[in-house]
Amino acid sequence: MHVAFFVLLCSSLTRYLIVHPGAPGTPWVLVLAVVLALLYVLGPVLGPQRSAATGTLTAAPALWLTGVIGTWLTLVVLAPSFGWCAVPLFYTGLRSLRTRPAVILVALLTTAVVAAQVKLRLRFGFDPNLMFAPPAVAAVATAVFIYSQRQADRLRTVITDLVRTRRELAATERREGTLAERQRLSMEIHDTLAQGLSSQQMLLQAADRLWDDDPVAARRHIRTAASIAEHNLTEARRFVHDLAPADLADGGGLEEALRTLAERESSDTLRIRFHQDGTPTAPLPERVQSALVRIAQGALANIREHADATTAALTLTYLDDHVVLDVADDGRGFTPTDRPGGVRGHGLPAMRARLQQLGGTLAIESTPGEGTVLSAAVPLPS
Repeated sequence: MHVAFFVLLCSSLTRYLIVHPGAPGTPWVLVLAVVLALLYVLGPVLGPQRSAATGTLTAAPALWLTGVIGTWLTLVVLAPSFGWCAVPLFYTGLRSLRTRPAVILVALLTTAVVAAQVKLRLRFGFDPNLMFAPPAVAAVATAVFIYSQRQADRLRTVITDLVRTRRELAATERREGTLAERQRLSMEIHDTLAQGLSSQQMLLQAADRLWDDDPVAARRHIRTAASIAEHNLTEARRFVHDLAPADLADGGGLEEALRTLAERESSDTLRIRFHQDGTPTAPLPERVQSALVRIAQGALANIREHADATTAALTLTYLDDHVVLDVADDGRGFTPTDRPGGVRGHGLPAMRARLQQLGGTLAIESTPGEGTVLSAAVPLPS
């Protein structure tokens, strides 16, 4: 549009100089043409800038637009051929003003063009095109611009809404991530520090009861509690470092970690054995190994605290597409329920949450007086 303006301005000036050589008004036409060109060039600096509060032109742009239109109208009076510069000026007014003032300005410019062309062609007789063509062109140009501007405004609104929605989604994801991390940390604390502290409390209580009657057994309980405390300290340090189970930190793998766990948790009143069935075709992901060790820790802590069992077994089974950890005991048993509110404590819900994150499942088989079997199944990566 800018290029078209200067082409039309130069062609109109050239025509005037050719048709009217040596005319008295030539110096004024030259000066006004140069002024109009300079004003138009200043458009990016002084051009359309609306007040953010009212949407109206500020002082400098309003003065600039008045100067451009006034200079052009003076040129049209002196040289009607400059009326062809009106079309680029249509868009200048439409960009600078609101819709209603812009339409009024376009009508004013169109009237000036029609008047100039009628004056220029009057000696050739009446020509309907001079009366109706400029208004038609102005109407089409105005309609196209207003429609495009409205579409651009709608698109701008959509983009703004999308950006706001994206920010809201990002904020929601951050909140969900924070909640998920809190849940994960609570499960880690429950399966490590809390279970260890619970075992120490039970052992120390047992030592206190036996201190006078059987000091040897009491000291044995205290040594076991000290061993658990030492392991808990290692877990706490590992927890702070990277939240990986301490039993996996030595690099022995899942099987060695479960075997070590069974040996450490065994006592005079509870014997725990470990058995492996099958071999893995590929190394298990660290997340799966960590989850299964935590589940085994939580299950053994529940057995020690609630089951009143004498023997327990950890069985790790590798199937074609799953790895399954079974934890069985010969304790008092209970009546399982699938209702979330029917499970007391945090242990079993934490286990289910861990397995759900890995796409696995938790099954519990138990009958009062006949022990319990807890089965955690995790799909293997294909």
